[in-house]
Amino acid sequence: MGVNPVQAVGRASLGGLQFVGRAALFAVRGTASVFAPPLFLGQTGRQLVSIGYFSLPVVGLTAVFTGAALALNIYTGGGRFNAEQIMPQIVALGITRELGPVLAALMLAGRVSAAIAAEIGAMRATEQIDAMQTLSTDPFRYLVAPRLAAAVIALPLLTLVADTIGIAGGWLVATRTLNFNATTYVRSTWAFIQGWDVGSGLIKAAVFGFIVALMGCFHGYYASGGARGVGRATTHAVVSAAVLIFAADYLLTTVFTHR
Repeated sequence: MGVNPVQAVGRASLGGLQFVGRAALFAVRGTASVFAPPLFLGQTGRQLVSIGYFSLPVVGLTAVFTGAALALNIYTGGGRFNAEQIMPQIVALGITRELGPVLAALMLAGRVSAAIAAEIGAMRATEQIDAMQTLSTDPFRYLVAPRLAAAVIALPLLTLVADTIGIAGGWLVATRTLNFNATTYVRSTWAFIQGWDVGSGLIKAAVFGFIVALMGCFHGYYASGGARGVGRATTHAVVSAAVLIFAADYLLTTVFTHR
């Protein structure tokens, strides 16, 4: 018996709406738990180290190669209009407003969302979350809130690092391969870049950090089906975080462009 296409579309639509509703309620409860006592500051500090400090290598490597590749492509494209000299400004603008926060968030989606979903999902599978509730410990305050707060704090800091290293990668290629003057490159970049260019990227990074932690916590918290369910939760956390990052990036860019 064939699958009814209308039924399949309806089932997918209802499943999508159910996901949006559950995720929205989870986000509201998780955000409220960040500001509700008791505050588990030690847990938040550990998550800051795990999410922020241990993500520095992958974010730094991604940023330096992105900045270098961006510089080469902009130089090549600008050469078609005899506009190679605008390359430093475009690299700085592209890194600070767009590529820095987005790439840092995607790296965290792959590393942090998966880790959070796996950790909380394993706790759900082994009934540790049920044990917390039995001992009158709110899982949202102990598990979800510290991860949300740590990601919102850590990702803007990582984005600042990514911005600096990405611009440095463009500078390195420009001065070592494309025969730009090092001092002129730095001065033109510094004169062109504005505070809002960096600030808008940091606002994006804070939103992306919330999304990364939220998707990891959400899918891990509702994981079911043992080890296989934990694996599914990990995959869904990474995919949903990446998709929401791109959607949020478009919405925020639209808002910032028309400010």
